[in-house]
Amino acid sequence: MPPILQRLQQATKTMSRRKILLLVLGCSTISLLIHQGAQLSWYPKLFPLSCPPLRESPPRPKHMTVAFLKTHKTAGTTVQNILFRFAERHNLTVALPHPSCEHQFCYPRNFSAHFVHPATRPPHMLASHLRFDRAELARLMPPGTVYVTILREPAAMFESLFSYYNQYCPAFRRVPNASLEAFLRAPEAYYRAGEHFAMFAHNTLAYDLGGDNERSPRDDADYLAGLIRQVEEVFSLVMIAEYFDESLVLLRRLLAWDLDDVLYAKLNARAASSRLAAIPAALARAARTWNALDASLYDHFNATFWRRVASAGRACVEREARELRAARERLLRRCFGAEPVLRPAAQIRTKQLQPWQPSRKVDIMGYDLPSGGAGAATEACLKLAMPEVQYSNYLLRKQKRRGGVRARPEPVLDNPPPRPIRALPRVPQGP
Repeated sequence: MPPILQRLQQATKTMSRRKILLLVLGCSTISLLIHQGAQLSWYPKLFPLSCPPLRESPPRPKHMTVAFLKTHKTAGTTVQNILFRFAERHNLTVALPHPSCEHQFCYPRNFSAHFVHPATRPPHMLASHLRFDRAELARLMPPGTVYVTILREPAAMFESLFSYYNQYCPAFRRVPNASLEAFLRAPEAYYRAGEHFAMFAHNTLAYDLGGDNERSPRDDADYLAGLIRQVEEVFSLVMIAEYFDESLVLLRRLLAWDLDDVLYAKLNARAASSRLAAIPAALARAARTWNALDASLYDHFNATFWRRVASAGRACVEREARELRAARERLLRRCFGAEPVLRPAAQIRTKQLQPWQPSRKVDIMGYDLPSGGAGAATEACLKLAMPEVQYSNYLLRKQKRRGGVRARPEPVLDNPPPRPIRALPRVPQGP
């Protein structure tokens, strides 16, 4: 008898019949899954989770009511797309902005439930840009809603803001040669508090969270502590953009979702020519000093994030994140070809996948579908890479049809806000 069978025979002598039966059934199941591997759906429903499931009896159903505070330049568009697709698959209502607000809830004004299109109320999910207002969101979202948001390291975030909004933020437009270094050497020379879109030039995270972006944690530690306390009271999870996959593992566990529910394509990414490859240390320090409130918020919630990872089991979370990345790569290849690559908007043939371009100086990349595709798989791939503007318009049309909303003039808001960023005309470029 081969040695391995001898050891197995010795081990089974001490096992009960029930344990032996479970062992045999388990091996048979593994064999069956291996045999059927090629037949599994390209959008996998049998995700190979390494981490043990939460010990719950009965198991929790998937949580269906989520409010995501989409902060600026933090990978929030990718999270939004995950939530939009989940909502569509489960026939959930997504709160969407009134047309007067374009595709953001009248940002930079404080959020109001009046900014929500009537055909998208009452909602299960909310994921478009807004400035946080706790009481107004509580009016809109149902009891039991889970609130989540995402933060990004402030120096990297500020470089992205400076590039993306350079033609719209007056403080950035004043800087000679659009130089980030020049701005950070003397930000007070260019920045004017209270100007339209000034929040993009100073403590944007704090502003999005409903805080006062003119406060300094060095001068008012109590204010920082109060803002942190408010965020912790409301948000069940603060994700970290630098650890995006680990954040999604925690998100799916919080919501009792499957890991395949959080598969994604990276959206709203700038071309390499539109961003710094690496931020010099001195520049990063200057950015964090100028955005000290954001830096303090990020440092606190980054530490909180890793305590949460430790509580879930760091090795377990990292394994699950690796599995997520592997499944994501398989999905991208099936959708966008053997070597899926991000393309400039001008090279994307599928109009529904062409990302909005903030200016001629910034290239926002996207994916394109291979020619000749059709059917449910192609439709799923289309949604996977669909930019915010197109997906928001699509969902609004779909939810209007579902609700039987007749075509009629949209009501006009009292005191309408300034037209948002996407409605601003392009700034003429020099030769």
